[in-house]
Amino acid sequence: MSIYKKKSVNGWQPQQLTIRDVKFATWIAFFAWIFAVYDFILFGTLLPEIGGHFGWSEVEQSEIATWVAFGGAVIALAIGPLVDRLGRRMGIVITVGGAALCSLLTAIGGLWGKGALTAIRSVAGLGYAEQTVNATYLSELYTALDDPKLNKRKGFVYSLVQGGWPVGALVASALTAILLPIIGWQGSFIFAAFPSLVIALLALRLKETPQFEVQKKIKTLREQGKDKDARQVAADYRVPYEDQPKSGFASAFRGTALRSTLVLGIAILLNWFAIQIFSVLGTTVITKTHDVSFNNSLLILILSNLVGYCGYLAHGWLGDRIGRRNTIAGGWMLGGIAFAAMLFCPDNFAIIVALYSVGLFFLIGPYAAALFFISESFPTAIRATAGALIMAMGPVGAIVAGIGTTSVLSQGGHWQEAALWFGAVPCFVSGIIILFARPAAQLDTQVNATSTQPQA
Repeated sequence: MSIYKKKSVNGWQPQQLTIRDVKFATWIAFFAWIFAVYDFILFGTLLPEIGGHFGWSEVEQSEIATWVAFGGAVIALAIGPLVDRLGRRMGIVITVGGAALCSLLTAIGGLWGKGALTAIRSVAGLGYAEQTVNATYLSELYTALDDPKLNKRKGFVYSLVQGGWPVGALVASALTAILLPIIGWQGSFIFAAFPSLVIALLALRLKETPQFEVQKKIKTLREQGKDKDARQVAADYRVPYEDQPKSGFASAFRGTALRSTLVLGIAILLNWFAIQIFSVLGTTVITKTHDVSFNNSLLILILSNLVGYCGYLAHGWLGDRIGRRNTIAGGWMLGGIAFAAMLFCPDNFAIIVALYSVGLFFLIGPYAAALFFISESFPTAIRATAGALIMAMGPVGAIVAGIGTTSVLSQGGHWQEAALWFGAVPCFVSGIIILFARPAAQLDTQVNATSTQPQA
């Protein structure tokens, strides 16, 4: 039975969950991620069109993508402490609603200049940050419900949610191909805003996680000077009491959290080199490295993202069986190999589609396991903060990849060279680095052992 069903001080207990509540939250998280990714990918997909509209060169477009990644990193970093303070439920409302607003503003941002457009798209990093909120929220909900059937397949269930990335990318590619000739790139961004607004409104009906409510209760009691009651609540729900004041980013670099922060942070940073090159700028890479038109590149993205979704399901299922760490590592190494082969393969449409699809299968599929693995690697008090810190390394990696790519192109280099060294190779290396992460089960054992010690 879930420990959150028991009552604590003065009969208090966290809000109770039902399987229906968790299913509703799972669907909201799924669609929230789909439309957050839709907007996120849409900008990269349409960047050549936006650049052509305003007369921006390839180098200028690459610079914009780099600065947008930088701004997105700042936003993604800030969302973690906010979610640990306001709650997981409000985190979803803020990230999805904010992304919708930025999508609307993108349609007119270019008229105000590159600086304004860059600022708007930076704030749109709220959409990217939504995946961290999802992972934290659902991980806590599944744990709190403690349903035996769900526990056996929670990794696979979450893979369905995280699979919103290829679905969102697929929607962005497909709708771009359909809508671009009709409503233009500005209309495409306006259209993208409305589904996110609907999801943000529906998210207001979500229940908060019991873990967060316990943390909030302990904090409230301490602020009221009721230290004894606060300790009792912590003991009843197996929360390390002395760790409660230790919040903020510094907490991610203390104790058992340090190793997870460093290893996972570096791995995500390097992996996002590949995300930036092969997913966000996929149309650009395909058209610049092979004799493929923009319209055909959209077709490749559609087909490959269908395969990418299968990658999420496969890696989510596999993570429940061989461990999430090994699943992530193997996938990213194979992804790096596939992308390197794609860059230098013959200009054969079928071969390009096959290799690019395999690359996305192993690049984005492991995130079905990675987001849960990251969430499981930290205690509740800093889970969202530490998760946001690690995932913020993604945009930082995109920045470095953007700088490196811009440098290669500015010096007369080719996209093949840039994509190899700032995309395929880092993808492979990120898989090696993840092998040094401590398995979540080990950390969980340590945390539980600490939490069950007698309170002073």
